[in-house]
Amino acid sequence: MIKTINDSALSGKRVFVRVDFNVPLDSDGKITDFTRINAALPTIKKLVKDGAKVVLASHLGRPKGERVDAMSLSPVAPVLAEKLGVPVLFINDCIGPDVEMAVQEMAEGQVALLENLRFHKGETDNDPEFARQLSNLAEVFVNDAFGTAHRAHASTFGVAELLPTRYSGLLIAKELEYLGQKTDSPNRPFTVILGGAKVSDKIKVIDKLLDKADNIIIGGAMAYTFAMAAGKKVGDSLCEPDKVQLASDALSKARDKGVRFLLPVDTLITNSLDFGAKTLGDTQIIEGDIPDGWEGVDIGPKTIELYTDAVAGAKTVLWNGPMGVFEITDSSKGTFAVADAVAKSDSTSIIGGGDSVKAINSSGVAEQVSFMSTGGGASLEFLEGKELPGVKILEQD
Repeated sequence: MIKTINDSALSGKRVFVRVDFNVPLDSDGKITDFTRINAALPTIKKLVKDGAKVVLASHLGRPKGERVDAMSLSPVAPVLAEKLGVPVLFINDCIGPDVEMAVQEMAEGQVALLENLRFHKGETDNDPEFARQLSNLAEVFVNDAFGTAHRAHASTFGVAELLPTRYSGLLIAKELEYLGQKTDSPNRPFTVILGGAKVSDKIKVIDKLLDKADNIIIGGAMAYTFAMAAGKKVGDSLCEPDKVQLASDALSKARDKGVRFLLPVDTLITNSLDFGAKTLGDTQIIEGDIPDGWEGVDIGPKTIELYTDAVAGAKTVLWNGPMGVFEITDSSKGTFAVADAVAKSDSTSIIGGGDSVKAINSSGVAEQVSFMSTGGGASLEFLEGKELPGVKILEQD
């Protein structure tokens, strides 16, 4: 059983909270997306209200064990303070005597933010000494960083081993509820939308969800691997020829289980794609084979209608991965149409992290979906049925 902070009395306790503040920064060091900070607020506010001494720890980027000023968490502190309505003490490191002294002097209800954990190599190595020094800061461990729960790092696993009093934050509890319970026992029809580039990234998820779903919708570049499995030509489209058999096996399993498996019936293709410049060359909508020299970049209008109709009739929707190159305006219609359909559907709508969250945010309908996961890789591994170390360590008898 995993206890949450709702099951605790933490007044006066020093609480080490692993959050996910791995936020995007622009060239001026300004935060460009607040999704992850906003997701952590309920847990932090609850701990502040309960009178805990809240020590927040996170990584940002991949500094590979060295101090990189451009990856400092310092820009997060003033933003967090404004959102919480209380001061946030920024501490310029995450281990050592000065850090321990600063934490010892904290008052009840005070919030401190440690510097980037990954400035120390011991974080990703789950080094026992680094974990021990982190554990010196607190009496209680709380994990609320679902996006890193699939990694056994010092701050997600090592510290938890050393602090016997441990809880899940409110965000992780919500992630487990929506990605777990609500997909294991869904209100039906249960429609799964999977997009993105690679079948290889999602094939285990597809296999697992074929046992649960009523409809599976495929978009993005992975659709071209499925098209190859169906004997179609895909021109210069991004695909995985070595994964055609996996795609074919998934189609066979869907037939055997009576799962409706929807693939694009028409495609927006282009003869030139410049992702850096965000431009396409000539474009056309085609059905059937894609000619050489052309590549698919979005689903076509007939497919949009087919997919949005399937979504409209669903009672539970799980969406992970865009329908095309949505970062380019001319090839974003499919993704945004699906986002709109998911938001408007009378369903429990679960957005499975990564690019799907970006797409929902870009489409302006984020407030209308039931839940947006903060975990990209962690979401996929959890949906595959893998054990997540950062979740497993929270379990208590």
